[in-house]
Amino acid sequence: MSDDVWKRDEVESPCVNICVVHPAERICTGCLRSIEEIGAWGRMSPEERRAVMAELPSRAGRLKKRRGGRAARLGGAE
Repeated sequence: MSDDVWKRDEVESPCVNICVVHPAERICTGCLRSIEEIGAWGRMSPEERRAVMAELPSRAGRLKKRRGGRAARLGGAE
């Protein structure tokens, strides 16, 4: 047998197996991709995947904005 390992020259998926879509932002809270990007990932070119990967870090801040949390649900009582 050969020691050669077949390797594909592809951009790896950013999926971290935390698949929860943020209801307002419409992006996955795990990988930060949109539903459309997740669905199209297998059909994207390496260049398209790199472009998405480059944009992901800038999306993280969109999920850190909170609108009250527990205190808001309890009517503002602390």
